[in-house]
Amino acid sequence: MQEQLISDTSQAFRSVFHSEPERIFLAPGRINIIGEHVDYSDGFVLPAAIDKYICFAVKKTVDSDICTFYAKDFNDSFSFKVNEKQVPVAQMWVNYVLGVFNAVQESGKSIGGLQIAFGSTIPMGSGLSSSAALECGFAYILNELFNLGFNKKELAVIGQKAEHTFVGVKCGIMDQFSSVFGKEHQVIMLDCNSLDHQYFEANVDGYSFVLFDSCVKHTHLTSGYNDRRRDVDNGKKVLWERFPDVQKFRDFSFEMLDEVRSEIGEISYKRCMYLLKEIKRVEEAAKALSEGNAEYLGKLLNETHSGLSTEFEVSCNELDFMVEETRKENGVLGARMMGGGFGGCSINLIKNENVEDVIAAVAARYKAAFDIEMKVYRVKISDGINEYTRNEILI
Repeated sequence: MQEQLISDTSQAFRSVFHSEPERIFLAPGRINIIGEHVDYSDGFVLPAAIDKYICFAVKKTVDSDICTFYAKDFNDSFSFKVNEKQVPVAQMWVNYVLGVFNAVQESGKSIGGLQIAFGSTIPMGSGLSSSAALECGFAYILNELFNLGFNKKELAVIGQKAEHTFVGVKCGIMDQFSSVFGKEHQVIMLDCNSLDHQYFEANVDGYSFVLFDSCVKHTHLTSGYNDRRRDVDNGKKVLWERFPDVQKFRDFSFEMLDEVRSEIGEISYKRCMYLLKEIKRVEEAAKALSEGNAEYLGKLLNETHSGLSTEFEVSCNELDFMVEETRKENGVLGARMMGGGFGGCSINLIKNENVEDVIAAVAARYKAAFDIEMKVYRVKISDGINEYTRNEILI
């Protein structure tokens, strides 16, 4: 699939620009093994880059101040002058790259003209972070071709800034960080505040991570997210008033939370309880992965889904059904919803020999219950953004 993507993207470049691309870059999507909604509460997340990519075919244009993009999957083009100030435009995909250019421009760096064609195997709207791959892929390309001198953390922050400023989504840093810092066969335990991180081997021999896409996205994601933030902030405020010496939210104990339960109310109590438990689950999951304890990792995934569904209340009927039916099948160690909630994908840890049977059984029951064709994405943990050398480009 990767070779086909490179071949197709290179051919698209030739068709549009009537010349050969000089360099090829791959920017991956990501999964998050565990750690949902903890990134804004001093928690850890456990993402990994995956073998679904945006491929960029690139050529520098001599004596030109124009950067031209061709989006193969949309059959759409956009050009801008690199010595002019840019503003957001109507084409949504364009704003991701313009936001990156704007962040580079504001840093005082300058770039020259480029021709870029790109295509993707990251499913759009599936929660696998195609947007972060586009942002960070472009930032990485500019850094490489024009020797801008940014380090990896700075590239991830540029991608995040692009989304904040030009797209209008106040996302965390996890998606961009995963795309830049990913390593094959390893997960990243990331502190989203400090950006401190460490790698753990993803030892799940005999098992695979398989994603089931519910193909639904309920409209209350944004409003629900904001409501949860408010519920959590209410709990945090009272906790810090009662225990001012605690430095980070993750350092509050369950006993401390119990002490303020009546004051913050049941809803804030449930939200904060989920977060404190989830932060601990991330640390335990990293240890389970590194020790090859797939059974315990599966148990943690199940606990996370239960917490997201009943304590944080960001699941939905379709996801709950899909996860519940998946867990009934032989060879399934764990299943949970992945991402912000109210739709999207589940991530499932399944014994290799049972994968086909589980897919068939769950897809059939999901179709019968909701009349929706479930999509399936098989993923492997892969390297972050990287370049393919010229002799590897497929003609």
